[in-house]
Amino acid sequence: MTGLLRGAEPAPAKINLALHVRRRRADGYHELETLFAFTRFGDRLEAVEAPDWRLDMNGPLADAAGPLDDNLVLRAARAFEAAAGGRRFAFRLEKHIPVAAGLGGGSADAAAALRLLNRLAGQPLADAALERIGAGLGADVPACVRSRTARGVGVGEELADAPPLTGMGVLLVNPRVAVPTGPVFRAWDGVDRGPLAADWRLARNDLEAPAIALQPVIADVLAWLAGLPGATLARMSGSGATCFALFDGPAPRVTPPAGWWATATDLL
Repeated sequence: MTGLLRGAEPAPAKINLALHVRRRRADGYHELETLFAFTRFGDRLEAVEAPDWRLDMNGPLADAAGPLDDNLVLRAARAFEAAAGGRRFAFRLEKHIPVAAGLGGGSADAAAALRLLNRLAGQPLADAALERIGAGLGADVPACVRSRTARGVGVGEELADAPPLTGMGVLLVNPRVAVPTGPVFRAWDGVDRGPLAADWRLARNDLEAPAIALQPVIADVLAWLAGLPGATLARMSGSGATCFALFDGPAPRVTPPAGWWATATDLL
C-alpha cells in the first residue's frame, strides 16, 4: 500500500459577492453577471490509487450530500479520464459545506477532483482545459477550478480574473433550510435591473427576493448579519440560503440564533 500514488486537495467554498440576472435564454438558462470569491473554509478531498473509481465520505455534513454513485467528484473523475487517461483512484471527501446552500459545494468538490487528478497525473492538462471539462459538469465548476476571485458572465462559466480580496473576513450563516436552485430561478420576476458595475459593493443579488419569497427566514439572516458590529456588507450568496457578512478585519466568532449554522473564515 505504501507505493500507491496519493494526494489531497482543498475544495474552497464559493460565494457570489454580487449576482445580477439579466435575462432568461431560449434554452432555459439565465444570463448572469457575477463576482465569484472563495473562502478558506471548505471541503477536503483525498485520493489514493485504486483499481477503480470509488468515493467515501465523512465529515459533519456527509449524510446530507446525497447518493455517492452520482456525486460530482466521480463524474469529474470520469470526465478527466476521458480527456487525459491515467490512473484511477479511491476518493475520500471530508464534507463541511452545506448542501443546496449557495456555496457551490458540489462544484467545489468536482473542481478539487479535477485539480488533484491533474496534479497526480503530472499536469497533462492546462488550467483552461480543466475549466472546459468543468463547464460540462456545472456552471460554477470552472470558477471553482480557479478558486480565486473572478468575474463570471454567461451562465457564470465565462470567466475573467478580478482583483484579489485575500484576507477579508467573512461570516457565513445558513438558517439550515435547503433552497434548490431551480425553484429560485423560476421565481425570479424577469426584470433586468442593470449590469454589474465595477464597484461590486454597490451591486446586488437578484435572487435574494425570490429566495426570500420561498424561505422568509433568509431576510432574518440578512438583518442579523447587517447588525453585527464591523460588518461592511451583508448579502445572500448564489441562490441561497447561505448569507454572508464581510469585515475589514477578521470575522467575529459569534453565536447565531438557535438552529442556524455559521462559520467565520476569510477570503482567499
